[in-house]
Order: sequence, then C-alpha cells, then structure tokens
Amino acid sequence: MNFKLAHNNINVLDLKRSMNFYSKALGLVEMDGFTLVYLGDRQTPHKLELTWMKDRKTAYDLGENEFHLAFITDDMEKAHALHKEMNCICYENKAMNLYFIQDPDGYWLEIMPER
Repeated sequence: MNFKLAHNNINVLDLKRSMNFYSKALGLVEMDGFTLVYLGDRQTPHKLELTWMKDRKTAYDLGENEFHLAFITDDMEKAHALHKEMNCICYENKAMNLYFIQDPDGYWLEIMPER
C-alpha cells in the first residue's frame, strides 16, 4: 500500500493578507479554491490549503507552534535578503544553514537550501 502527500491545511484570519504574504515570501500562487484556497509552487503537486473562516475575528491558538512547513530554495542568499526585507525572519540557525520565517497568523516556515 502506498500513500502520497496531497496537501497541508492551516487556518488564516485574513485571507488577503495571508495570500499576499505567501505570494511574496515564497512565490506560491492560488491554484483553486473558495473559502478554501490552495497554493502551490508550480513544480510539485503538493498544495498548501488556507482555510478562511469569514466570521472569525480573533487569532488562532497555535499551541506550542511545533508544527511547521519546510521549503527548499535554490538561492539561500536571495531568499534570506527578501525575507529580511519583509521583516518576517523569526529564527536563524546558521550552523545548519537554515532559518524560519513567520506568516501573518504566526505559523513558522522553514527555509533551507537544496542539498
């Protein structure tokens, strides 16, 4: 029996703000959706599902925030410069050559080089 990853879901408070962030920070684009919006990298079939609950006005409880998504980039220097300009870098591990950015809802996203 085989299983393949289809998509991840995160809840967002402000859909437009989140879509702008993911577009600018990671180059993701809307694939399809309604109140569920699917973003993809145009290279893999994997999707990130943003769930927007229209009536929600308060931030989500992210618990210990141990969950994160990881992205591989072919240009760490350029990616780091963009994320530094966006002021969204929340943690750097220079010894491991990776860092994390934080989206508008507080989710951490790992950025690492191709290995």
